[in-house]
Amino acid sequence: MKSPGRRGWIAAGVGVPALLVTALLTGLALTPGTEPVANRAAPVTVPTPSEVDQSPEESVLPAAPAPPGLPVVTYDPAPGGFPADPATMDTTPLTEGLHPTRKIAAYDAPGGRPLAFLAPTINGVEVTMPIADRRSGWTAVLLPSANRTLAWLPPGGYTVVPLRDQIVVERRVHRLTWYRAGKAVRTWEVSLGQRGQETPLGRTFILGRTPPPEDVYGGVDIYALGSIPDDLDAVPAGLRGAHIGVHTWYHDGELGENTTNGCIRLTRSGQRELLAEVRPGSSVVVVEELPTPPPTA
Repeated sequence: MKSPGRRGWIAAGVGVPALLVTALLTGLALTPGTEPVANRAAPVTVPTPSEVDQSPEESVLPAAPAPPGLPVVTYDPAPGGFPADPATMDTTPLTEGLHPTRKIAAYDAPGGRPLAFLAPTINGVEVTMPIADRRSGWTAVLLPSANRTLAWLPPGGYTVVPLRDQIVVERRVHRLTWYRAGKAVRTWEVSLGQRGQETPLGRTFILGRTPPPEDVYGGVDIYALGSIPDDLDAVPAGLRGAHIGVHTWYHDGELGENTTNGCIRLTRSGQRELLAEVRPGSSVVVVEELPTPPPTA
């Protein structure tokens, strides 16, 4: 993993002077311990394989031993070979998150090939990944540092925490909606990725938060997501190691437009509310447009 001082954590907006872009790419890292105490959920211990309910036709598939030399998923793009998320456009809330308690192997299928390790933290920040599926005693999570991708985990080595919130972003109408327990709480107009650097579609999640490195972010913390630009070569060279982020900007004049390098920008007050209420690990889904608009806030 590159050190935070050498690579930025999110994609910055367009129109930033070159010297300012350089400043944005230094000292920008997720900050441990910034999650509000009220947002922390008590972990639930995962049952052992013998405690997992299994139908008579289904048993826990064994896990092949993981070679010690497998890569560890970091903030850089995740290793290839993992399966696509078959329900990536599904806006059904994901209500449980998985937090590794030790380094655990991630596989391409239940009983399949080990491809990488998932660690409890990335750059010192605890990682919680939404649970997307369960099968044959295994658990599928949204993979960090990848788009529309799952990783399958055998039992053991993690805890499960409840997730009550979800963020849905609609690209066509430039709208972000915050849901709690499946009900819309607030909506905001947002600016999104410009042509060729569109905000990636599909399910992802809040990986962590970071303080703003420069005044262009309006003095408000930033959420780094698990997703990365779809076309890594399309973003400016200095941002090719960055993730997609949710953040505010120093002005609101571009809300409702496609002007970012893929990030999701909203108002300062909206970002502060999300930071106070929505915990890391919560799912984020980017769609073109919902069939039924959420109720007006």
